[in-house]
Amino acid sequence: MLPTCQKYGMGVIAWSPLAGGWLTGRMRESTGVDMTTLRAQRLPHRFDPSLPGNIAKLAAVEDLIKIAADTGLSLTHMALAFVIGHPAVTSAIIGPRTMDQLTDLLAGANVTLDDDVLDRIDQIVPPGMTLNPADAGWQPPVLAEPAARRRPRAYRAAT
Repeated sequence: MLPTCQKYGMGVIAWSPLAGGWLTGRMRESTGVDMTTLRAQRLPHRFDPSLPGNIAKLAAVEDLIKIAADTGLSLTHMALAFVIGHPAVTSAIIGPRTMDQLTDLLAGANVTLDDDVLDRIDQIVPPGMTLNPADAGWQPPVLAEPAARRRPRAYRAAT
């Protein structure tokens, strides 16, 4: 979708550049995931550390933290720079809950990543890949069911 938006000059506002909190460094293999938070209770399939997709996310976070440290960045700054660095992305929706979180995110707004860092990130999570299928989001039936993508026969016959 991003290449199409770029081709036609359409703005893209990326949602959740910190992947629902996974890219804050708060959820780690060593500390686990706090399943008492409201978000984890509402969406356990996206946070439960016993599920294979979330185990993969915890491992990816550890690898991404190493890359951020090697480049002298915080994980949040690297994640935000990754998202807004794409040429098709106009902006990103951030969701700080505290003034400290906002201050941190704003401090990383001008960070850019070089190709070597981007390549290392792509080795951990290849472009277009979702580690946990539950993170792919809701798919409307109109896209999932072939019959729902077709116009009614009466409409097609009239046009």
